[in-house]
Amino acid sequence: MVRAGSRPARAMPAEIESGDRAGGAPASLPPGASVGYLVRETHRAFSRSLQARIGPHGVNIGMWFFIRALWEEDGISQRELSQRVRMMEPTTVTALRNMEKRGIVRRVRNTADRRVINVYLTPYGRELERTLLPQAASVNALAGQGVSDAEVETLRTILNKIRGNLDGDEAVSGG
Repeated sequence: MVRAGSRPARAMPAEIESGDRAGGAPASLPPGASVGYLVRETHRAFSRSLQARIGPHGVNIGMWFFIRALWEEDGISQRELSQRVRMMEPTTVTALRNMEKRGIVRRVRNTADRRVINVYLTPYGRELERTLLPQAASVNALAGQGVSDAEVETLRTILNKIRGNLDGDEAVSGG
């Protein structure tokens, strides 16, 4: 029985077999039925396609997320940059060292707080935006072939909800 104002429970896809496990855990979860698996495979496909386009410009996919964040706000601290791209700080340091060697960014110790390192795009790093952003747009256009604008907007909404749910995961936060 469904109470007024509540939604009925969502049925599991046929591929997911219910078992007698604690908490109603499925007995099996084929990859094609796992949202996490599908998102991961889609992310990998996006990454391969983007890498093929930005690689000839001396940028790898590991640098992409940092450059993209700095195009939005240049001069942020190394820690803030790590948080924005959701990377661990040691990963950020390695990527920035590589980007610095390639003349894309420069790191400058903050004069007000010597413990802080701010990251700035070089003129070359800023110039890359005109070249690389159209490449990213072409990957999105390719991915969106045969998908309506309304479907893309629905997808964005759903993915943001899923990310929000996972960001609140107490198992990750230790709560």
